[in-house]
Formats: sequence, C-alpha cells, structure tokens
Amino acid sequence: MSERAVHHGRNIKRIREIQGIKQEALALELGEDWSQKKISLLEGKEVVDDVLLGEVAKALNVTSDAIKNFDDEKTIYNISCNFSDNAVNNNAVNIQNINPVDKWLDALEENKKLYERLLQSEREKVALLEKLLEQKK
Repeated sequence: MSERAVHHGRNIKRIREIQGIKQEALALELGEDWSQKKISLLEGKEVVDDVLLGEVAKALNVTSDAIKNFDDEKTIYNISCNFSDNAVNNNAVNIQNINPVDKWLDALEENKKLYERLLQSEREKVALLEKLLEQKK
C-alpha cells in the first residue's frame, strides 16, 4: 500500500475552512505583508517550508504536524463516528427525559388520593363523635 503524498497547502486550506476562517482573516493574522491572494497561492503549494508552516500553524492555532499529517478521510470518519455516538447517546438521554406535564398530573392524582383518604378519616371521626353524643343523651 503506497502512502499518499501530503499536500501542505490543501491541508492548510482544509484546516482553515474547518475553523471557519476566511483567507483574509488568516492573512491579517500572519502579518501586513500577507494578503488574501498570497494565502490562496500558499494553499496551492504542495510543500511549504518548515518555518512558514510553523507560522501558519500558529495562526491557525494548530501544530505543524497537524498540518503535515492532516487527512480528510480520517477526519470525516472521526466526525462521523463521533456524530453517530453522540446521536445514540443523545437518544438514550431523550428516552429518559421526564415530561413535566406527566409528573404534574401524577402529583395531582396523588393529591386527589390523599384528599380522599383525609376526607374518609374525617367522616369516620364525625361518625364516632355522633355515636358518642348519642350515648351521652
């Protein structure tokens, strides 16, 4: 299996795009002798010298190795796996979510049962008191 040739410029472009950075913004970050056109030319280079690669990496807040070893396929696979795992995990959480209306209805039902038991207890007390009053007469 042959190893794919690394295209530094393309990797810089991909990393920049993933981070949502425009060419103009990267040019500003690299200094006043940089422009959007110069960034475009840089992104077309197959090999970028180590010093410049280090400056670009710093501007993109990544390491030079990240640019050198960047692989679209691995990145997409990684994002896909993480997205799938998160989707599965989020669904598990959603299944366990508690509906507040259902909880409120359950609480109302429980209150109703408690009220009925209290009312029954009061009726029994009244009946007992009436019986005691009858006995005293």
